[in-house]
Amino acid sequence: MFTEVQIENYKSIQSLKINLGRVNVFIGENGCGKSNILEAIALAGAAAGNKLDNEFLAPRGIRVTEPEFMRSAFKKEKITNTIKINIKRDDEIPFTNDNDEVILNFELQNDNKPYSAWSNISMNSLFKALEDNETKRVNALAQQAKIFFQEQINQGNLKHLKNDLDPKSIEETSFAFAYNFLKQMSISIKKSSLDLKDFIIYSPENSFLRTFKEEGQVQPLGTKGEGLLKLLKVLNNSPDKINEIKKRLELIDWFGDFNIDHNNSDLEKNIQIKDRYLDKELPYFNQRSSNEGFLFLMFYFALFVSDDTPKFFAIDNIENALNPKLCTRLIQELVELAKKYDKQVIFTTHNPAVLDGLDLHDGEQRLFTIYRNIYGHTKAERIFAPEPLDDDDPVPLSEAFMNGYIGGLPNNF
Repeated sequence: MFTEVQIENYKSIQSLKINLGRVNVFIGENGCGKSNILEAIALAGAAAGNKLDNEFLAPRGIRVTEPEFMRSAFKKEKITNTIKINIKRDDEIPFTNDNDEVILNFELQNDNKPYSAWSNISMNSLFKALEDNETKRVNALAQQAKIFFQEQINQGNLKHLKNDLDPKSIEETSFAFAYNFLKQMSISIKKSSLDLKDFIIYSPENSFLRTFKEEGQVQPLGTKGEGLLKLLKVLNNSPDKINEIKKRLELIDWFGDFNIDHNNSDLEKNIQIKDRYLDKELPYFNQRSSNEGFLFLMFYFALFVSDDTPKFFAIDNIENALNPKLCTRLIQELVELAKKYDKQVIFTTHNPAVLDGLDLHDGEQRLFTIYRNIYGHTKAERIFAPEPLDDDDPVPLSEAFMNGYIGGLPNNF
């Protein structure tokens, strides 16, 4: 998983670091910078995929504006500074004695001229060496790694290797180990970049889910819900996955079943939905007659169970169109699906009920209060599981939020 995000000089973010889990929830007042954090990660994803032209940013969920205002405009002289985004990810890399991690570094620049595109001026030399197949560069890096590797042996950090090597041959063999280390690191960087480049901020909208509009620029699912019908058709070929969606949709009391209409014309794109309370002889109705909460749930479950959707993504305002109690249960369901299908997600919300769906005793589930400090800079504070008072049960997170115990509420009125 991606374990840490560091952001500098992006919109309301002057400098920020967040340690992520598998399922992350951001709360905070309107305009505190929750979406800005998501956009910064999406911008890094665009850089990882070499898709920094403006026409590729909006389909990821980034609110594109004038480049000087994409930076932190707290001081006028800083509107030409680079945007820096560093993202860490756990990975298995041979020959390391600490926690294995890959760090992806991005420094994004724009000259603020009309029609100018962003460019990534940082150079991850390992990744570039792998992509460009520049043997000389790889060899030069291997020489540098050789020195580092030798130092690690001398310091006793790689005792398991030192004991297996003839001291006279350490100098000779360390290059081979270092070179292999570089290869493995390059592969890990490439894999991490591939997963990051698919990061999208989803904000599904009722109109797109109800009418099954054309697929978006990003596939299989666009930020507003484009492409859902086609994805459901693909999932229909995997009985376990389509049944998983149907099982989870039983959160909607009236839901009986749904079928994919394979006879759809280009002008009439429908799914057939069954209300279990209606007469069995009555025909199925289509998504246009369904309530929007059902459609949102169908979108979320398809997003989580599909192998074709991103491994790492965000959903802005997860509570949209949902009953508060349903919000609580939905988060519990999505946590299960995230673990089962190896997804990592960030939710933003204003609904206290969402918080009650989290189990903060589980290190993979994390809650963050996002706020702006006295200088207007976006900051984040991780919230841990509340401790019980005396012999009482712990205060529910929703109650703690609404009573102002964990922040995230406006304090100017």
